[in-house]
Amino acid sequence: MEEKKYVAVPFALVGFFVTDKPSVEESIRTDLTPEELEKLQDLIARFLFKEGVRVAIYPSVVPPEQASEAVNELENLIFGEEEGG
Repeated sequence: MEEKKYVAVPFALVGFFVTDKPSVEESIRTDLTPEELEKLQDLIARFLFKEGVRVAIYPSVVPPEQASEAVNELENLIFGEEEGG
């Protein structure tokens, strides 16, 4: 039996939200449970990708100039940092 090879491909969902709160932080939930996060990942995988694709997300609000850094942090969180890197 041939071993399957997987590749992780960073992606971003771009959008905005509108709020009347005085600060962005007051609009963001901080009590997201692991079960809710898993459900959100499953929904994204089911509605945006074809069957067999798994999604891992780290929900956060990131200014555009910091998006690349945020993707790198998520990649390191999931796959670990390479030694000597």
